[in-house]
Amino acid sequence: MNELPKLGKHPKQLIDGAWRAGRGNTVTEIVNPATGAVFAAYQAPAKGDLDEALDSARRAFPRWRAVPAYNRGQILRRAAALMRDRIAEIGSVLTQEEGKPLIEAKSEVQITADMFDWFAEEGVRAYGRIVPARAANLQQQVLREPVGPTAAFAAWNFPARNPGYKIAASLAAGCPILVKPAEETPLTCLLLVQTLIDAGLPTGVVNVVYGDAPAISEHLIASDVVRKISLTGSTRVGQILARLAADGTKKLTLELGGQAPVLIFNDADLQLAIKLLVGAKFRNAGQTCISPTRFFVQENVYEAFIAGFAEAAQALKLGDGLAPDTTMGPLVRRRRVADLAAFIDDARARHARIIGSENTSDARGAFVAPTVVADLDDNAKLMRDEPFGPVAAIASFTTLDEAVARANRLPYGLAAYVFTRSLHTAHVVAESIEAGMIGINTCKISYPETPFGGVKASGYGSEGAIEGLDAYLVTKSVSLAY
Repeated sequence: MNELPKLGKHPKQLIDGAWRAGRGNTVTEIVNPATGAVFAAYQAPAKGDLDEALDSARRAFPRWRAVPAYNRGQILRRAAALMRDRIAEIGSVLTQEEGKPLIEAKSEVQITADMFDWFAEEGVRAYGRIVPARAANLQQQVLREPVGPTAAFAAWNFPARNPGYKIAASLAAGCPILVKPAEETPLTCLLLVQTLIDAGLPTGVVNVVYGDAPAISEHLIASDVVRKISLTGSTRVGQILARLAADGTKKLTLELGGQAPVLIFNDADLQLAIKLLVGAKFRNAGQTCISPTRFFVQENVYEAFIAGFAEAAQALKLGDGLAPDTTMGPLVRRRRVADLAAFIDDARARHARIIGSENTSDARGAFVAPTVVADLDDNAKLMRDEPFGPVAAIASFTTLDEAVARANRLPYGLAAYVFTRSLHTAHVVAESIEAGMIGINTCKISYPETPFGGVKASGYGSEGAIEGLDAYLVTKSVSLAY
């Protein structure tokens, strides 16, 4: 195993300010998905480790909430600056554990740093208000206060962004946080947290534990210490955590799965649509919850779009994310290659048109080439279930009403995309599509200052923007007679 900078071959848990090995019985290997090579291994935490982390957060809460919001923001800003200074190191580790091209990894670290800066500023604007009273000797105040220690559970596909957004919002609000990065990709989160420590974060305000996801999640959520939970993950896991949180009546933010529809109308700028959608679809090898997946193309431009999109997709360079000429990396694990094959097999059985090769390019790595599947009916697996990979499903439509109905037919509602030159069409679709985020003639829908979240089975609550801070605050009404 090659040793990673600062982390070593055996990365540690962060419990009450100390980096130490977990005392559990499970050892997990971290594998580079491009090569199949094991480059690190760690020991999971035992229940005693989790209890110590919980107690650390409990003791840190009164101290951290008492720190002025401005001073909390200074720590976040210093950490953001350190992330940018260390972007090459963090990006390299991210690519090795998750697989995405280095340029994407560095961009992810950059946007995470931007989010730290955003919440550093937003934390000082957790405003309350004075309510006009009904009596001369009465003052009525509304205060916004930190909810308490929080628990964050992050998915593997964005090892910096997913935990980073939760950490930034929680700390800005005055809440200590227990972070569980994905067991497949914990290393990037450790490097992010190290920037906070180096920026002066007090002991116990952040604890990091990772390993056996169900065991850790159940133990943390059941604790009376934890008062708010945030998850980025699948709809199935979100439903499990929601049931666990309900027992403690705890605040919950769920950013879950998606199956994003794309509506391309006859009047769309096809060149623009193809350029933006190829970049968005095959970013992170399609392993993105807001990835455009179900392409509904109006009849007059259907064949032209397929030809242009498939040509651009096949021009992508598949390879190791650390190679300078790579434009799409591997899937996160070899087992996901078989998952994608099942989608392709279903489409083939339905006599769909398959453009591109789904074969692996390296027997050791988890590679699936960009693949375009056209002429699909709505009952195809690709049109029902989230593939979470570099496979685009394309079907034609005739009318606007038909396209909207087909886009809304699934229980998911995270992201959607529309390409049209008609302002009328844009307005109608924006109001009709059931999704938490919609991009019209753009695929850029996520920024620190905009809310990120879905509806229906894609979850509830938002990260980013003022809504992201609000998720970590509670409201207190104070009536004072004098």
